[in-house]
Amino acid sequence: MGAFMGVVAILGWIFVALGLAGAAYALMAAGFARRFAARDEGGIENFPAVSILKPLHGDEPALEANLETFLAQDYPAPCQYVFGVQSPDDAAIAVVERLLKRHPAADAVLVVDKARHGTNPKIANLMNMRGAIRHDVVILSDSDIAVEAGYLRRIAAALAPERVGAVTCVYTGWAAAGLVSRLSAMGVSYHFLPNVMAGLGLKMTAPCFGSTIALKGKVLREIGGLAAFADQLADDNEIGRAVRAKGYEVAIPPFAVRHAATETTGSEWLSHELRWMRTIRTVDPAGHAGSLVTHAIPLAFLGLILTGWAPVAWGALATTILARLVLKWCIDTAFGEPAGPYWLMPVRDVLTFCVFVTSLFGSAVVWQKERLRVGGDGALSGR
Repeated sequence: MGAFMGVVAILGWIFVALGLAGAAYALMAAGFARRFAARDEGGIENFPAVSILKPLHGDEPALEANLETFLAQDYPAPCQYVFGVQSPDDAAIAVVERLLKRHPAADAVLVVDKARHGTNPKIANLMNMRGAIRHDVVILSDSDIAVEAGYLRRIAAALAPERVGAVTCVYTGWAAAGLVSRLSAMGVSYHFLPNVMAGLGLKMTAPCFGSTIALKGKVLREIGGLAAFADQLADDNEIGRAVRAKGYEVAIPPFAVRHAATETTGSEWLSHELRWMRTIRTVDPAGHAGSLVTHAIPLAFLGLILTGWAPVAWGALATTILARLVLKWCIDTAFGEPAGPYWLMPVRDVLTFCVFVTSLFGSAVVWQKERLRVGGDGALSGR
């Protein structure tokens, strides 16, 4: 019994050490976030005409407000909006029709097409929209994204250099539908975004996000068009990988767009977070496993229990909480409005840790109410 308790205590101190490492990681990510947001941006004089593709599925919370931020852009060149749905009964159609009545001068078209290409529903929707594209620069952006009025100007400036083949944007979270969505938004702002900041700061990652993927036409053709990603779960990551494989850069300008967290139930939240984490596990298994250290508060708390509530372990837990709150403050001041209150941070951190552990097992994801299996190469298949 004594030997067993000794092993438990050693394990507890390992967790304490991991928690303190997580606190150091949080402070490092906070520093990288402030440095990223403070970078200078260049400008351009000649702005290209652009086509913005918006794949839609249902009238999700805040959809109308999100789409309107794109229609309200301050952009000096032609801008076309292509909205797409895959069912004539899709509730998003009414949303688009209301928006176009308020913006009669907008160059916009709605594509309704049931055709299914591959297993990725978003890419299938985008492929159905290809025939409506009229401009060389194409911007793909998810339906749950909101932007500032100068968004297109900044994207065009970032895409202008010859060496740049695509532009993507980091994003923060904001709650669109109550407590569950607030927890989801906090996961985006205080777990996902800091990990991105750390990865970029350490030059250990080269991401590409569905929040924004702006592509030059020639580059889109060189990577095989959208059809090349019809069966990929992490389509955004794979598009970025393909662009870089052709010798181009994927630029990330120093600002964040806003992701609307729309989950209203616990099951909806869990399925979304599991899809997200299993996507990360698929595209970067080593990085996903290594992200264990980012769960500072739960690790320190486990250490506190296993060490028999040792005073040093209490100090470690307090340190991790303080570090995570400092990170939240830095993210909020660098990128905009808070995703949630300070007091909810420990709760969110524990939930994130539980999802992380769950994501280590199984390969199924739920997407638009379809249950799909993820292969080792990131390909989707029905089940």
